[in-house]
Formats: sequence, C-alpha cells, structure tokens
Amino acid sequence: MKITSAEYIISAFDKTQFPQNRLPEVAFAGRSNVGKSSLLNRLAGKDIARISRTPGKTRAVNFFLMNNKFYFVDLPGYGFARVSKSMRRGWHELIEGYISGRPNLAAVIVLIDSRREEIPDADLQMIDYLCHIRISSIPVFTKIDKLNRSELARLKQAAIRKLPESSESIFFSAVTCEGVADLLNRIDGCLH
Repeated sequence: MKITSAEYIISAFDKTQFPQNRLPEVAFAGRSNVGKSSLLNRLAGKDIARISRTPGKTRAVNFFLMNNKFYFVDLPGYGFARVSKSMRRGWHELIEGYISGRPNLAAVIVLIDSRREEIPDADLQMIDYLCHIRISSIPVFTKIDKLNRSELARLKQAAIRKLPESSESIFFSAVTCEGVADLLNRIDGCLH
C-alpha cells in the first residue's frame, strides 16, 4: 500500500465528535514519548502529527483521512505524561470508549519503545485487552536505530517470548525508515 493523500480531520475530545461516516480506521496507541507522531508522519510521507519533546501532548483522539478511504487515528499516549490523575483518567476513558465502541476499527498499532529493558506491562495489557475484545493488534517496536545488533536480537527474542503468537511484531525506525513498508503492508491487510 502507498499513502497518496493525508488530511487532518478533527481532534475529538468526546466520542460525540468522532466521524460518523464509518470508513475503516486504524488506531495508533502507545506510551507517551514512544514516537507515535514520528511514525505517523513517516507513514503519511508528510508532517500530519505534531512532534513534541514533552510527553503527553496528544490530549485528544486525532483523525487523519488517508487516501480518502480510511482513517489513521492518533490516540493519547498512556504512561508517564506529567498531567493530573483526573486528566489521565479522562484519557483512559476516552481511549477505552474509542476502542470498544468503534465497529469500523480494523486494527490498533501498539507502539513499544525498543530501548526499554523489558516490554512494559501497560503495552502487554493493551495487547491482551485487544485480543480479549477481538481487535487485531500490530506491535511495533520504535526507535530501533538506537540499538546495536545484539540489543536488537535480544529485543526480538523478548517479543517472541512475551507477545501472543498472533501478534507478529514490526521493528521500526523513523530515522532509517526500516519497517515502513512492512507496516503499510500489514495495515493494508487489516483494511481488506
């Protein structure tokens, strides 16, 4: 699949603002500062999502119309963003409400920072939750350009050990573009 057009549609702070046209959707979820915006921009071939050095800047569910046929949906990051507990709880409710309430959700791309020693529990819980509610998940390990060969080999073994067999991982770098074609092909498969 090739992305030929990408257009920002809306930042929804409430489910009543979600698009109602029932086009297929592919959501992107991950901890704050995992590289979601960089990945979205690389897939789109242009800057559609804002990149920030401060975790937790995505505070809404952002919809981008791709190829005039489907949406990329940027979900708020979970994890260590420096925001109040009530705001974090609101994000959780917004994310869960989106994921469990969208009949046109084709898949969720779960981004995981490759530099962490272990796959974080929050990411494993997200993948388990998606399996439980029967939504396809694609684990994508980001920032692999920051790993040496032995670290990358260890990460691949950890992914095989810790993730469900149905969740074949993709290893991605926004710097080198490694994994872009693989991810676009997997997304295409989920949409058809």
